[in-house]
Order: sequence, then C-alpha cells, then structure tokens
Amino acid sequence: MNALQVLAVIHGRLAIALLLFAVLLGLWGTLSLARRRGVSGGFRSSYLIMFGLTALQGVLGAIGYLFGDQPREGLLHVVYGVFALAALIGVYFWAARGNRDREAFLMATTCWIVAIAYGRGLTTGQ
Repeated sequence: MNALQVLAVIHGRLAIALLLFAVLLGLWGTLSLARRRGVSGGFRSSYLIMFGLTALQGVLGAIGYLFGDQPREGLLHVVYGVFALAALIGVYFWAARGNRDREAFLMATTCWIVAIAYGRGLTTGQ
C-alpha cells in the first residue's frame, strides 16, 4: 500500500468517524435542549473538536487531490466539506450571542445538518 492509498484510507475512516461524532453531538445537544439546560462546556469543546477534525479532513482531502486522488463527484464532494466547515464555525459564534435555549437549538440542529453533509460527502467520494 503506497502513501496515497494510506491517505485515502485515513480520509475515508475519518469521514465515518465524523459522521458518527456529529450524530452523537446531535443527540447530546437535542437532549440538552429537551431538558432546557442549554449546552455545557463539554458540548462546546466537543463541537470545536469536530470543527478541528473537519478542517483536518479537508487538509487530508486536499493533499490527496493534489497527488491525483480525486473524488468521484469532484466539486460536489468539496462543497459538502466546505459547507460543513463554514456551518460549524459560523453557528458556533452566532449561537453564543443568544440565550441558552437558542444556543442549544442552533448547535444541535447544526450537528444534525452537518451529519447529513458528512453522509453526502461519503457518497460522493471514492
């Protein structure tokens, strides 16, 4: 297995991990909203970790692309990744300006939407 193949495997496994992570955070955020507790510091930290891992996923994908490993549906695959990255960080800063219930709603909803984007990204990749 050459380095490009290893990179592709890591990129694929991280995509699955991010999808599962987004679903877990979506459940956690939804539960926090249902209990009217708002999101905790642990949730916010996990949310930022998901953002960081999404950025890492983009870097890995860009490196693979530069060396010839192109996704099956090229531009569409990239759009899902860029959307996820922009949505996560945008909502993080925007949601913090409101009350705790609004923050929980926006962040949990974003996790669910990003989970869909990750899933679509998986279907447009290799």
